[in-house]
Amino acid sequence: MGHPPPRLPLCASVSLLGGLTFGYELAVISGALLPLQLDFELSCLEQEFLVGSLLLGALLASLAGGFLIDRYGRKQAILGSNLVLLAGSLSLGLAGSLAWLVLGRSAAGFAISLSSMACCIYVSELVGPRQRGVLVSLYEAGITVGILLSYALNYALASAPRGWRHMFGWAAAPAVLQSLSLLFLPAGADETAAPKDLIPLQGGEATKLGLGRPRYSFLDLFRARDNMRGRTTVGLGLVLFQQLTGQPNVLCYASTIFHSVGFQGGASAMLASVGLGAVKVVATLIAMGLVDRAGRRALLLAGCALMALSVSGIGLVSFAVPMDSGPSCLATPNATKLSGLPGDSGLPISVSPPPLPTTSKSQGEPVLSTSKKTKPSPGAGEPTAPPLPALGTASSAPPSPAPERALLHWTALVCMMLFVSAFSFGFGPVTWLVLSEIYPVEIRGRAFAFCNSFNWAANLFISLSFLDLIGTIGLSWTFLLYGLTAVLGLGFIYLFVPETKGQSLAEIDQQFQRRRFALGFGHRQSTSGVQYSRIKVSAAS
Repeated sequence: MGHPPPRLPLCASVSLLGGLTFGYELAVISGALLPLQLDFELSCLEQEFLVGSLLLGALLASLAGGFLIDRYGRKQAILGSNLVLLAGSLSLGLAGSLAWLVLGRSAAGFAISLSSMACCIYVSELVGPRQRGVLVSLYEAGITVGILLSYALNYALASAPRGWRHMFGWAAAPAVLQSLSLLFLPAGADETAAPKDLIPLQGGEATKLGLGRPRYSFLDLFRARDNMRGRTTVGLGLVLFQQLTGQPNVLCYASTIFHSVGFQGGASAMLASVGLGAVKVVATLIAMGLVDRAGRRALLLAGCALMALSVSGIGLVSFAVPMDSGPSCLATPNATKLSGLPGDSGLPISVSPPPLPTTSKSQGEPVLSTSKKTKPSPGAGEPTAPPLPALGTASSAPPSPAPERALLHWTALVCMMLFVSAFSFGFGPVTWLVLSEIYPVEIRGRAFAFCNSFNWAANLFISLSFLDLIGTIGLSWTFLLYGLTAVLGLGFIYLFVPETKGQSLAEIDQQFQRRRFALGFGHRQSTSGVQYSRIKVSAAS
């Protein structure tokens, strides 16, 4: 039996290019922020508003996008999001005021959030069980590649006149390429008018809209019908623990944490951030190779356990390295309490910005000045956003002996790398893969979007609370708290999350329908010990 050509490669390109667009849009603002600050004379509050506008658009998409995906189809939703992205990129590239910049960033946020949901669902429905894990996880790999690409372009365009316009404009390139790939693919699992469309997918999930298919309302997500409540418990639990383990802050303040424990200078911080990005790529590729072999559940358990150990290690290291942390923007007269800007790892800009207005309590106290801005490096599947002001460090504490300090520096580095790796082969790709599998096709878009809205909201909450937590309980206890949350997440995965590898979407649906409660789901069920009968094509995929 031959494999009629390019369906699987096209699905792979849709997933990869969608992730690349997502990652690039998240990270590009960090390189553009300094020249924008100089060109438009932005205050600290205005910068935070500009950066946070992407989150506003993403939240809107997560609330409304599910209905668009279910009503108009996955393919149309992706194409529509790309049109919105092109409009946003045009607004940003030609912007002459802060209002146009905010409008463009909001449009970009809406587009990447809608596209991220539609891409994962679309690819999961078009390909067979043996390819689904790899191709959906490819979206997470694309996010990291997009972030690293934005680093490179930001660096190349940093000294160019009005280089920020080009930085924003290049985001349209992967979106255009993705749209071209979509033109050669069917509209989705429902498009079966021509049977030949299904032949190339070799075991794909495309099915007919049978007359007997059930219909679901949004409120069914919270009802016992077909164990929808159990599915929602699994989905919400995964996205919440993905964020509550502190991933946005550990990554957002990566370069700051390295600086705080002794890695001095922009070069060290840059190496730390680029190194973390490279680790994310490698770990995501490992996850892609294992997700259809070891399984989703095994990767989640291993990743969460390693996250608990590594983030606790960072907390213990910071006990031994005295530091005084605080955001520089709080020193400016017009600054307010840090507005919620979820972010990821930081790559400091090579040029130091001129100091903003500062205040001092007395003549003898040092004045806080603007610190270097940071660049984000999210994890993918994971929906995260732009950078936060870097944390400052205090030099008042006496330094530890040189050998001991060096050991602590390397311990912090190893813990950070382990944390990034653990997230990138666990929660990062697998959360979105599981979400694209566990819901019936009739409500999959709305259910995915509902969980995604909690992901963005939790990301916002964790980013907002980070500085307050540090001020209240200290940096060490903050990371230890994240470690404890990861332990709770480990228990949740063990009790609630089933294994879905090697099963069609219809079989996964059957599995949930047979279980009245999510509790005890995970540790009792295994694909090797449970036999499933194939259901007819007219059943929900």
